[in-house]
Order: sequence, then structure tokens, then C-alpha cells
Amino acid sequence: MKLSLSIILPLLANQACAFSQNRYLSALNSAVVSAETASDESAAVPVSTPVAASEEQEPVLMDVTKDFQEDAIDPKILDPKYRVQPGRYNDREMSISVPFLKRPSKLDGTHAGDVGFDPLGLSETNDLYVMMEAEIRHARLAMLAVVGWPLSELNAPSWMLHGKTHLAPSVLNGFDPLNFIGFAAVFGALGYFEFQTAFRRVDNTPMGKIHTEDMANVWKYGVPGDYNFDPLNLYSCLGDTADGRKALREAEIAHGRAAMLGITYFALWEAVSGHPIVENSMFFHPNAVLPLLGFAYLAFGQFYEIEADDQYLFQVRQTSEGKVNASRLKNLIAATSGEAQENGAKAAEVAGDVANILGYTGKEMGVAYEKALNAYEKFSMRNYE
Repeated sequence: MKLSLSIILPLLANQACAFSQNRYLSALNSAVVSAETASDESAAVPVSTPVAASEEQEPVLMDVTKDFQEDAIDPKILDPKYRVQPGRYNDREMSISVPFLKRPSKLDGTHAGDVGFDPLGLSETNDLYVMMEAEIRHARLAMLAVVGWPLSELNAPSWMLHGKTHLAPSVLNGFDPLNFIGFAAVFGALGYFEFQTAFRRVDNTPMGKIHTEDMANVWKYGVPGDYNFDPLNLYSCLGDTADGRKALREAEIAHGRAAMLGITYFALWEAVSGHPIVENSMFFHPNAVLPLLGFAYLAFGQFYEIEADDQYLFQVRQTSEGKVNASRLKNLIAATSGEAQENGAKAAEVAGDVANILGYTGKEMGVAYEKALNAYEKFSMRNYE
């Protein structure tokens, strides 16, 4: 009994030291000393005395939650206008871009352009920042190339192009000696730029500091593709906020991905057909078809949208704004047709009046002509009578 108390009571004292009051600890320590100095079970020291005192005065435990004040948290941390919030698609099990595959664990919609597309699982085995940096670099080069390729075939002199059909020089099309020199110079400059900026620091520039603050809830690396380059101050055109900047990055990577697909199509088409991409194409020569298609696309977007869900991959549905626009269009057509009918009736009435006036004038002119003719006949026959 003496050994048990000498072991248990010090442990209890250590556990209670962070929560109990000083006088409770004093009483408990006195109980420990009493237990250790007791010689035998017949000792006259009552062990229950401090326990009784402790029963009368219960230990007061500190409520650690009181030390945590929610007011101390800056509300900007959870505001998407000040910081990008992680886990936009955490509640989705399936990928948005590939609905029949599960969403990759690292692609939760946090970063710009993240729609859960990674069928090969590359995000699981490679550094995500490095892959995003590589994608945005290729996207920007593709956007330049998809514009420069057809422009070179339309406007460049023949000695800068390749072959008898004047193709843009490329790996698949081949090179001539002169255009190869220019090609090597351009890509040599791009390679040097890549070498100089591959391991650049991005958190010590004005734009890098903004990105570091925007992404503070996600990681400490800022935004991939940040070169502190915005001479026209277009980066804040969608709003000088974290979500506004992310929206512009979304637009950039979306256009870059489309450009990568486009430049791949250009190269494959010319390699297979042997003809320039600008030949017999409505996109590169003046025509009425392309503007009409663009107008039809814009008009379609005013009334309908294309969406996919868990049940259907392709659905055309009328939006709420489209219903309002359709109602407005019907009212406009009805009002226009009513005005046209009224204007038509007025025009018919005016035309009738004009016709009557012209008819009456014509009759008078006929009578006057007959009178003049008779007078002339009488005058010309006066010598024969």
C-alpha cells in the first residue's frame, strides 16, 4: 500500500500541475510526503485527510479554448479576394475533365487551370510546381507560334520559307540553309533564356511578393511562370484581387492549351499534306463565312449553354439569362411588327392619296392637251376653209 501510493500520487501530481490551483497542489504534495514517511500500516497519520480536503475543494481545470480567440485571426486569410483558397474540388470524387476517372489527389482545383486532368498520374510522381512551370512556358511559346506560323506563310519572302510550296520551316517540314540559321538563332536565344531563368527566385520581386501573399494558404512558392513582366498593367484588368489575378491566369493557360493543340495540328497537317496551312482556309483569307459563324456562336451563347453532368456528357440547355433574352427578343419582334403594320397602313394611305392626286392631275393634263390640239388644228386649217 505504501509503495502504491508513493508511485501513483506523484504521477497524479504531475498530471494536475498544469490545471489545478496552487493550494490543491500543496495538499496533494503533503499527501505524497505523508505516504512516503509512513512506517507501517498502523501509523497514526491519516492518509485520507488531504483526500478529504481535495474532495471539498475540487481542482479547477483551465479551459484552453478560452485562450484561442477567433477575433485574433485576420478575416482576410479566408477571403478569396485576398488569398487563393485551397481545395475548390475537394467535395468531388470524379475528375471534371475526365468524368469516368477519379480526381487525382493533388489536383483539387486550387491552382489556375486545374480541372483534374491527369490520366497518366504524372502529378503523383513529379513535382507539381515544376510541371506547372513547364506547362505555362510551352503554352506561351505555343501562343506565339500559332500566330507566327500562318503570318510567315502569308507575308514572309520565299527565301525564308521551305520548299516549292513555301511551308513554314519546322522539324517535320524541314529547313533550307538560310532559314535554318534564323531558326537556330531564335531557339538558341530561347534556350539561353531558359537556362538563365530556370532556377530564378520569384519571391523578391514586386509581383512575386503579391503572388506569395496570394498563395500563402496553399504553399510558399508563389505562382509558376512569374517573370515579373506586366508592362501594360493588364494583370489587374479582371480585378486587383487574388481571385481576379487567378482568373486571368485561368484565361492565359486556357488559351495556351488551345494554342498547343493548334500548333500541333499545323505541323501535322503540313507534314502529311505538303501544303501550307493558310491554303484554301477560311481563317486566313477574307470571306463572309467566318464572321457569320462567329456571330452565330455569340448568338447561341446568349440563349444556351453546353454542360455535362453525371448522367449526360453533352447537354444543350437554355440558361435563365437566355430565357430573359428570348422573351425580350419576342417582345421586340412583336413591337417591331406592329409598328411595321401601322407604318404600312399609313404608307398605303399616303400612296393612295398620291395616286389620286396624280390621277386627277393626269386627267386635267389630258383635257388641256386635247384643247391645245384642237386649237392647233383650227389654227393650221384656217387657210383651207
